[in-house]
Amino acid sequence: MNMDFKINKDYFINRDLSWIDFNSRVLEEAKNQNLPILERLKFIAIFSNNLDEFFMVRVAGIRKQLETGDKGTDYSGLLVDEQLNMIRKKVNKLTSKQYHLLNSQILPELHKKGIIVIKRNEWDENERNEYKKIFRKMIFPALTPIAVDPSHPFPNLNNCTIEIAVRLRKKDSKKFVSAFVEVPSVLPRFIAVPSRRFQNANKVYAYLEDVIIEFIGDLFNDCQIDEAVPFRIIKDMDLTVDEEGVADLLSHIQKELINRKTREAIKVEFIRDQRSSLEKWIMEQLHVENDCKFLVDGPLHLSNFFELISKESRADLLEAEWPPIPSPDFPSNESIFQSIKKKEYIPLFLPFQSFEPVVRLIEEAAEDPNVLAIKQTLYRVSGNSPVITALQRAAENGKQVTVIVELKARFDESNNIIWAKKLEKSGAHVIYGMPGLKIHCKALMIVKKEEGSIKRYLHLSTGNYNDKTAKIYTDIGYFTADEDLASDISALFNIMTGYSAPPEKWKKIAVAPFDLKEKFISLIDRETRLSSPHNPGKIIAKMNSLVEPEIIEHIYKAAYAGVEVNLIVRGICCLKPGINTNNIKVISIIDRFLEHSRIYYFANGGNPEYYLSSADWMPRNVYRRVEILFPVEDEHTRKILDQILYFQLNDKMKSRLLQASGVYSVAENTPAFESFRSQKLTYEYLKKMGP
Repeated sequence: MNMDFKINKDYFINRDLSWIDFNSRVLEEAKNQNLPILERLKFIAIFSNNLDEFFMVRVAGIRKQLETGDKGTDYSGLLVDEQLNMIRKKVNKLTSKQYHLLNSQILPELHKKGIIVIKRNEWDENERNEYKKIFRKMIFPALTPIAVDPSHPFPNLNNCTIEIAVRLRKKDSKKFVSAFVEVPSVLPRFIAVPSRRFQNANKVYAYLEDVIIEFIGDLFNDCQIDEAVPFRIIKDMDLTVDEEGVADLLSHIQKELINRKTREAIKVEFIRDQRSSLEKWIMEQLHVENDCKFLVDGPLHLSNFFELISKESRADLLEAEWPPIPSPDFPSNESIFQSIKKKEYIPLFLPFQSFEPVVRLIEEAAEDPNVLAIKQTLYRVSGNSPVITALQRAAENGKQVTVIVELKARFDESNNIIWAKKLEKSGAHVIYGMPGLKIHCKALMIVKKEEGSIKRYLHLSTGNYNDKTAKIYTDIGYFTADEDLASDISALFNIMTGYSAPPEKWKKIAVAPFDLKEKFISLIDRETRLSSPHNPGKIIAKMNSLVEPEIIEHIYKAAYAGVEVNLIVRGICCLKPGINTNNIKVISIIDRFLEHSRIYYFANGGNPEYYLSSADWMPRNVYRRVEILFPVEDEHTRKILDQILYFQLNDKMKSRLLQASGVYSVAENTPAFESFRSQKLTYEYLKKMGP
C-alpha cells in the first residue's frame, strides 16, 4: 500500500450537509411510533431549535462568503452557491416531513390523548368568548401596534419572534396602510380555555398568534382590517469579534450584542395556506432575496412546543424517568476531598449519575479553612447556577477564586456577562478569555493546605459546569489529585491567566492550540505502525463532530494499513467510509440524552490507552480553542469506558450506520441485540454498581 497517498474531494462529505443529515436523524425519532407521543413531540421541537441555530450561524456565514465573491470550494468540492442551493433543497424537504408528521400523526394522537390544540377556524362560540376575555384581560395590554408610514419607518424586527403584518385602512379612507404587531414571547404560546365539546378533555389550547389575529381589530379601533398575516424571521446572529486592538473585551462584546439585534434577516418563514400580498412587501422591506423565503405547512416556531410538553407532562405520555444515580464513590457521610484521596481517581458519568458531587466539591472548598485557592474555567452555566453560588461564597470567605469566563460562548454571551459581574462583586478574579481563542476546556483546580504541604485537587470533564445540561447531556467527569495532572493543569491556568508559555513537554495532557492535533495524529500513526495481519490495530473514537481534514487523512491511512477504526460521531461527519477499505465504521446515536462525551481509545499493540477530552476532531477545536486531552489510567474507569463503548458500538435501537454514499441507515437487527439500547444499558450498568 502506498502510504504517501493524498485524499481528495471524493473522500469528504460537506460539513453543513452532514449537519442537516444529523438533524434528519433527530426528526426520525419524532417519527418513531415506539416512543410515547410527548417524546415524539419533543424531537419535533428539538429539530426546529437546531435548524434555527444552524441558519443563525452556519447559513449566515455561507451567505457572507457568497456576498464577498468567494469562488473557492470546500473539501468536498462544492462551491459556495452550490452549498446554499443544496442546503435550501434539503431543508425544504425535511421541513415538509416535519410538518407532515406533526399534522398527520402527532397532533391527532395528542387529540386522542386529550391534549387538544385547535386552530382559529375551529373554535366554537363558547371557546371564542373565553378567548376574547383572555385577550382583553391578559394579552391586549402587552401588545404594541407599530405603524409603517413616512413618519414611522419599517421597524427593526426581533430575531426568532412571530410577527403579525397587518394591512388595514381607516374607515373614512380608501387607502390601505400597513402595521406590525409582535407576538410577545413573554406570554404563553398555548392559551387554554374550558371546553365542553370533547369527551376526553375539559380544555382546549389555541395558538397565541391566533388569539391576537382574531381580535386584532381592538388594536386598530378606527380601522378596517383587510388581512393579518403571521411570519417569522431568522437573523444572522453569529458573533465574530476582531480582538486586535480591543482594549476592553467585555465592553466590546456588549456593544456587539446590541449591534447583533440589527443584523439582516437570512430566513423568512410564512405559512403556506395563509399566502398574502404582504409577503412580497415584507421581503422588500427586509431587503432579502426570494431564496430566503421559506413556506411551512402549519404553525410557526415549533420549538415552542416545549411549552406544551411542560404544561402536559403526563407520565403516560412520556418515557419513564431515569433518576440520576448517586455515585457510589462519594458517600454522603464523607468529604469529597476524603473520597478523592481514598480512591485516587473517580469518574462521574452524566446524566446517568448525579451532578451533585461537582457542586459539593466547590461548596466544601468554599467552607474549608484549609482551601487557599480555586481556579475554574466556565463556558456555559445555568441561569441560577449552584456552581456560581458556591464560587461566590468561596470568594466572600476569603479564598483566592479565579474564574476564566468565555465571553464568546455562542448564544450565552449575555448570560455569561451577567454572572461574571456577580462573581467580580463577590471578590473573585474574573478573566475574560484569551485573545483570538475560545476557552472551551473544562477544568477545576482546588489548592488545599494539608499536613504542612500543598495538595491540588482536580475535576476535569468533557462537558460544561452546567447543572441543567448535566441532566440531559452525556458527559464524563474525572476527579483526581494526581500530581502530574495537577502540575499540567496548574501550568495551563498560568497560560490562560497570565503570560506563561506552555512547557516544552506536558507530563500527561495535550492542549489545543499548542499540540493537541499533533497528539491525535501521533496516536493514530502509532496505531498504523504497530498494526499487523496477526495483531491488527484498533481505534475507537467517540465525539460530536469529525471535520478536521488532516486527521481524516491519517484515519484513512490507518484503515488502509489494517487498523480497525470505529467512529461514534453524533453530528457532523465529513469522513466518507467504505472508500477502498472496509476497516472504517461510523455510527451516530440519537436517543433521549444528547451524546456529548468525547472518548478516545487506542489499542497500542496490546497496551491500550484511553483518553477523555473537551475537543472534537474539528478545525475550531485544534486551532481556535483551548482544549484538553487527558489520559484515563485507572483500571476501574477503563472498565466502565470499555462497557460504554461496547454498548454504543452494538446499539441496535438508536444507532444509524453511515454508508459510503453519505446516507445513514438503521442498524441491522439481530435476535441477540433486538432490544440493545446503549443509553438504557449504560444506565442499568451504572445502577448495578451502587450507591
